Amino acid sequence: MTLSDFINNQLSFENYSFTFDEVVEAYSGKSETLVHNDLKYATQKGDIVPLRHHFYLIIPPRYSRFGKLPIELYIERMFEYLDRNYYVGLYSAAKFYGAGHQQIQKEYVLHDKAPLLSISKNAINLDFFTVSNWPNKNIISRKGDAGMFSISSPCLTTVDLIYHQTKIGGLNRMLSVLEELTEEMKWEDAKDLLSWYPHKSVLQRLGFLLEEINPESDIANLIYEHLKFKKFYPVLLSPRSSEKAGAVDNRWKVDVNIKMESDL
Repeated sequence: MTLSDFINNQLSFENYSFTFDEVVEAYSGKSETLVHNDLKYATQKGDIVPLRHHFYLIIPPRYSRFGKLPIELYIERMFEYLDRNYYVGLYSAAKFYGAGHQQIQKEYVLHDKAPLLSISKNAINLDFFTVSNWPNKNIISRKGDAGMFSISSPCLTTVDLIYHQTKIGGLNRMLSVLEELTEEMKWEDAKDLLSWYPHKSVLQRLGFLLEEINPESDIANLIYEHLKFKKFYPVLLSPRSSEKAGAVDNRWKVDVNIKMESDL
């Protein structure tokens, strides 16, 4: 079997990625040097991309002009290979819910265990965020062309965006995305989130933003009912290490320390 045969066989089963060990097994007894040489040649041609050590993406002709694959075609197999829990999140998840006006230049994946280095290979840009308190709810299995993959629910996507705002461009960059995501939030999704989510300050910011978008928001009221029996303190809408929350005049105790520039 040639590498081309192997790749075509993978594609016939809608597999867009493979491991080094899978190629070695398919070559049945041929030297690893030959495997390495064939992989190097295919990489130079742009037929494959070595995404991580011994893990490769197949770039079929219909994606060759982009030089990358949609994340849902390979992310499940990649994290099976890495033996970690994961979900597609932040802006990458938001686009699946129709939220986001601009084409994102990076894909975002949240995972457990030790940190992973970001990946920048050709047109592929992946950013990884480690989650210390792994959710047992609000992660959805969604069907893609290459099978199922994991993605954060609309509520989890929203709180993740708010929590990581300082690392991904700031709150103003995401306000229109948050506004669109609120249209996808469901009562049960919010109840599931509140049953485990640990960051009260993020819930305060979310409740405040929900009321700005829709003063009659049922989910905002649900969040407030959850918070009012707990101690919570004034927080900045946009966290800054050099600034502390001052006087607040809203029930969420959110100090609006930025000028919100969006369709809100």
